[in-house]
Amino acid sequence: MTITFLGTGTSQGVPVIACDCEVCTSADPHDKRLRSSILIETGDKTVVIDSGPDFRYQMLRENVKKLDAIVFTHEHKDHVAGMDDIRAFNYRQNTSIDVYATGRVQEALKREFSYIFAEFKYPGIPQINMHTIDLTPFDIGSLHLIPVEVMHYKLPVLGFRINDFTYITDAKTVAESEIEKIKGTKTLVINALQTQSHISHFTLDEAITFAQLIGAEKTYLTHISHRLGLHKTMSADLPYGIEFAYDGLKLDLLQNIKG
Repeated sequence: MTITFLGTGTSQGVPVIACDCEVCTSADPHDKRLRSSILIETGDKTVVIDSGPDFRYQMLRENVKKLDAIVFTHEHKDHVAGMDDIRAFNYRQNTSIDVYATGRVQEALKREFSYIFAEFKYPGIPQINMHTIDLTPFDIGSLHLIPVEVMHYKLPVLGFRINDFTYITDAKTVAESEIEKIKGTKTLVINALQTQSHISHFTLDEAITFAQLIGAEKTYLTHISHRLGLHKTMSADLPYGIEFAYDGLKLDLLQNIKG
């Protein structure tokens, strides 16, 4: 199973429009962060978790030729805005794309992309097969996904555990029952927005504390804002086993195939 970080930035991305801070003006490619998303590739499936505003460019950059499914964590624009661009895969594959979302997220998708769900199907619109998910584990081919609910201030957001890999974004608090689902994870991805306190995201210190609680062999920090600081400078102070993810980073992980 290969995981590619399509984007590791927060809702505005990095650089932020019209910002002249040292991060936004940095020449280091590690400081260029598109909106957060990952690509999961196995022998039988290619799956994206979240399709934000940068989805088209992310697919082009990684030369993705096949897409089987999109799984949504929640309905915020930086996680859903790119869904229209699955049309290219509809055309290339001559098939609909499976979309996995909670009922609440589906309602948001219907508002944002009403033409996809309209009774009259305008030619060329995205073709999707909608699957309703909740906290019940589900399968996409050989991938077995265990939903993990975290709180983004007062909004429930889903993370996902796949074997020994767990991906969580937009978390501020996590209930003990959900933490139990994550324990034993070998590779953890968790959000770390900035160093200052924030109402709906882990700070860097909170993310590190959470990572140490889980005890994964490797933790990658994502959903990073320009306020966190330069990638190179901040990386020097991270504890052993914890790193900042960056756009384009690939992880090759062992997958225990279902069945």
